[in-house]
Amino acid sequence: MDQFEFTSSQKKFTFGLMGIGLLALIWAVYSIMVSDGADHHAASARLWSNLLICGFFFIGIAVAALFFLAVQHAAEAGWATMFLRVFQATSSYLYVGSGILVLVLLFGGHDLYHWMHEDAVAHDDLLAHKSDYLNPTFFWIRTLMYLGVWIFFMRLFKKLSLEEDEIGGTEIHFRNQKYAAIFLVFFGYSSSTASWDWIMSIDAHWFSTLFGWYVFSGMWISSLVFMTLLIIWLKGKGYLPKVNENHIHDMGKWIFGVSCLWTYLWFSQFMLIWYANIPEEIIYFKARFDDYRILYFGMIIINFVFPFFGLMDKDNKRSIGWVGTIGVIIFITHWFDVYMLVTPGVMKDHWHFGGIEIGLFLGFLGLFLFVVLNALSKSPLIVKNHPFLDECIHLEQN
Repeated sequence: MDQFEFTSSQKKFTFGLMGIGLLALIWAVYSIMVSDGADHHAASARLWSNLLICGFFFIGIAVAALFFLAVQHAAEAGWATMFLRVFQATSSYLYVGSGILVLVLLFGGHDLYHWMHEDAVAHDDLLAHKSDYLNPTFFWIRTLMYLGVWIFFMRLFKKLSLEEDEIGGTEIHFRNQKYAAIFLVFFGYSSSTASWDWIMSIDAHWFSTLFGWYVFSGMWISSLVFMTLLIIWLKGKGYLPKVNENHIHDMGKWIFGVSCLWTYLWFSQFMLIWYANIPEEIIYFKARFDDYRILYFGMIIINFVFPFFGLMDKDNKRSIGWVGTIGVIIFITHWFDVYMLVTPGVMKDHWHFGGIEIGLFLGFLGLFLFVVLNALSKSPLIVKNHPFLDECIHLEQN
C-alpha cells in the first residue's frame, strides 16, 4: 500500500491517550488550587516540571528525526530511502511541540528557573556573573531562533521531497544534500545550546561541557527507537511490504550504537566530576544519588544493559519482535532520563511519582502519535523517483 490511512479507530486511541493526559492536567491544576504555602509551591513546580519533561522529550524526538533525515541527505545514504517519509512525519511534530514548549517556558519559567527571578540574581554573585547569557530577553531570542530554524528546514526537506516525487532526476537530491549540510552545522550548535538553556540552566550554579552531547544522544536514541517501532508497526499493518530483516538490522545497529554513545557520555561526564571531587560540581550528582538513587541507577542500567546485550547479536537485530520489545523498554526509560534531568533541580527532595506523571506522559504520547500519523497520511508512504530507492529495496547484508 502506497498511502497510509489514519483510521478512525487509531484516532480514537490517540484521543483516549490525550484524554488521560487532560485528566492528569486537571488533577495537577486542582492540586495547586487547593494547596497553600510550601505545598502550593511544590504542586506548581511538579506540574511545570512534568510539562517541561514531556515537552522536551517529544520535541527532542522530532528534532532528532530531522537531524537523522539530514544525515541521510548529506551522506547520500541509500539504505533508509524507504523510511524517509517516516523521518519526515516524525519531525512534523515540531509545529505542535514548539507551541507547547513556548507556552511551558512562558508561563512556567519562574517555577523552573531560579535565574529568572530578579531578586535571586541580585543576591547571587554567580547568577549575576552569568546574567549576560542567562537573562529572559536573550533566552527568548535563542529559543525562538532554535525553533524557527528547525521548523524552516523541516518544511524545506518535506517540500523538496514532494517535488522530487513529481519531477525526478538528481537536481533535488543534490539540493537536499547542500541544505542538509547547512542544517547539520546549525544543529550542531543549537542542539547543545538549547539543552543548556532549557535543561542545564535549571541547575544554574552547575555546568558541564559534556552536557549538550549527553542530552543530544538521549534525544537521538529516543527518536531512533520511536521511528523503528513505527516502521515495525507499519509493516505489521501491511504497509512497507518491501521492508525486510536487513532494514530492521540496520535500524537495530543504529539503536545499539547510539545507546553505547549515550552510556559513554554519561560515564565520561560522571567519571570526570567524581574523580575531581570538587564540591560545586559533585552537587549535581549528589542530589540524584541521595534522593533518587533507585530511579536514577535503574534508568542508567536499563538504558545500557538492554540495548547492549539485547542487540549485540546479529540475529537479535534482525528480529522484528526482539527489536520491538527492546525498543519499547528503552523508549520508556529514556523518558525517565529526561525526568532525571529536570525533576531534581526543580523539585529537590520533594518529588512525587504517580498519576500526574504517568497521565501527562500518556497524554503527550497520544498527541505525538496523532500528529505523526496524521502527517504520515498526507503524502505517499514511500518516496518516488529518489535516486537510491532501488538500492534500498534490494538492500543486503553480508
